[in-house]
This record gives sequence, C-alpha cells and structure tokens, in this order.
Amino acid sequence: MLKGINPILNADVLQALRAMGHGDDLVIVDMNFPADSVASETVLGTVLRIDAPSDEVAAAILSLYPLDGFVDDTVARMEVVDEPDTLLPVQIEVQTAIDESQGKSWPMISIERFAFYERAKEAYCVIQTGERRFYGCFAFRKGVIAPDE
Repeated sequence: MLKGINPILNADVLQALRAMGHGDDLVIVDMNFPADSVASETVLGTVLRIDAPSDEVAAAILSLYPLDGFVDDTVARMEVVDEPDTLLPVQIEVQTAIDESQGKSWPMISIERFAFYERAKEAYCVIQTGERRFYGCFAFRKGVIAPDE
C-alpha cells in the first residue's frame, strides 16, 4: 500500500504508467475485448489486468497519468457498431471520470471497432478491466508533466 495512490493500481500497472513516454497510448478494455491477443502486439507485449469497472479504472489511472494536450485524438472510445453517435452509460461514466480528472470538459473521439483494435495493437499497453458492459473500451494518449517553474 502506498499513500496517495489508488489501491486498484497494482505494481505492474504502475510500472507501465511510469515507463510510458509522451505520445504513448494506454488502452483500457472491457472483459469481452480480445485483450491477450491484441496485447501481444503492443510495446509491453502482455495484457495487464485491473478487476474493476471501466470508470473506476479510468479515474485511478488519470489520478497519475497526464493526457496529451497537443493532439485531437488523445481520448478515444470504441464506437457502437453501426451507431457512431450513440453513447452508452459506460462511455458517459468514463467521460465523467476524464472531465473530473482534468477539471474541465475533455473531448473524446469515437473510433470504429476494427480501427480501435488497430490503435490498441500500436499502444504501449492494454489494461483489461472487470467491466462486463459492452463498449467499455478506451484509449488515452500520454502527455507531459512540465518542469517546476
């Protein structure tokens, strides 16, 4: 146990978050996502797991993880097949976690299902959650932490 760090963030996840650099993607996926096969193609090469709902995982990660403010696709969600504008409750909950972590509204783009799989394969790592609802899949691009002024 460490003070100030959400206890759902296990040692493997903390190591991956620390090792990532600016522009690297972190992908958070639900239980139905083909996490093992996709994660085998990532930089880390293996799936990480946190057995909690997607919004709790996103909030815990974003308590430590800076988002990239230089690109438009920093935060992405897997879009519902044939319904790109539909937002499901799990996606709204993760959007809320993002906005709360940033102290402002932060745009989330949608990515077609198979394009999302491809983005996930290019990611630094994949974290599979305990989320059982469909479309609980998100990508976060890492930003920078400015030097002390």
